[in-house]
Amino acid sequence: MVEDKESQNAETKGGYAKEMSAEYQKKQEALLAETLKDMDIVICTAQIPGRKAPRIINKDMLANMKAGSVIIDLAVESGGNCEFSQLGKIVSKNGLKIVGHANVPGRVANNASSLFSKNIFNFLKLMNFEDKKKSIIDKNDEIIKATMICSAGKNLIK
Repeated sequence: MVEDKESQNAETKGGYAKEMSAEYQKKQEALLAETLKDMDIVICTAQIPGRKAPRIINKDMLANMKAGSVIIDLAVESGGNCEFSQLGKIVSKNGLKIVGHANVPGRVANNASSLFSKNIFNFLKLMNFEDKKKSIIDKNDEIIKATMICSAGKNLIK
């Protein structure tokens, strides 16, 4: 992020990003162009409610990125943040992949839910419910120790 006086007032009261001045955008573009040279994966999310998504990655920036890098444009449905993003397509350009999937949250919700449930299942397995009448908690297990907030009626949070 470009750190200057303007950046301190970059959000609306509702938490949305404000459109910045042309001078700020030039500073931001230069910083982004330099940063992108070293990136393997870039996820673009810049959107302004009710307007076309700002174009923040242009062909010159893409030309300087490493071959094999991937750009995921989550703003593609409102026009995209990358010059070559196309809604519903994966575009190959200069050895890069530019992913423009529509409705990404709808595409990953099932996987995210499965991952979360698997994590909860594995966490609960640590409490050993095999007895079916009571759990046996190994208070020496590092995960149990890090997450236990009370034991035997005592608050363990310091």
